[in-house]
Amino acid sequence: MELHRVRRISDDDWFDGRLVRLRLVTMQDCTPRYVAWLNDPLVSRYLETRWERQTMETIHSFVRTQRGSADSYLLAIIERQTGSHVGNLKLGPIDSRHRYADVSYFIGEHGVWGRGLATDAIRLAVTIAFERLELHRIQAGVYAGNGGSARALLRAGFRPEGVLRSQLIGPEGYEDHCWFGLLESEWQAGRSAAGHMAG
Repeated sequence: MELHRVRRISDDDWFDGRLVRLRLVTMQDCTPRYVAWLNDPLVSRYLETRWERQTMETIHSFVRTQRGSADSYLLAIIERQTGSHVGNLKLGPIDSRHRYADVSYFIGEHGVWGRGLATDAIRLAVTIAFERLELHRIQAGVYAGNGGSARALLRAGFRPEGVLRSQLIGPEGYEDHCWFGLLESEWQAGRSAAGHMAG
């Protein structure tokens, strides 16, 4: 069977949500503020980057690798109200044979926490995954203690799918790894239902 081929996302692409816009992260986004986010214990509490001190060099290397990746997109979360880069969302790795992808994200700016930006960014990523990349499924793994991330996924339409018991080392010791998923058919059904209610 031939691999599924889709249009790639380029630097010219901007995706608009209600609260945020998404675009590819560029080398110009590698700023001291970005480094500070990843070294902030509150921001990095559940990020895998927390295992080592982040520097401008590590950020440059990561962004360069992601920009050259054939199966992942690193997207900047831009707050629409201010135009500020407030966090990142990664869509990938993408399995082009089975047509699914992982999604992961963080909001680095404390001042915008609790305002729904992560949920809006996830919804936007779902639209990109299903409409632009023509995927079948999108999924996310979350530390059990990361309730905010789980709530954002649920609000974006994801469903709980399973738990890998005591798989991850969290801030307080071993934690369960909770998995959430959303199928393209479920997303379409949700859009249709919302359209009927609006009508």
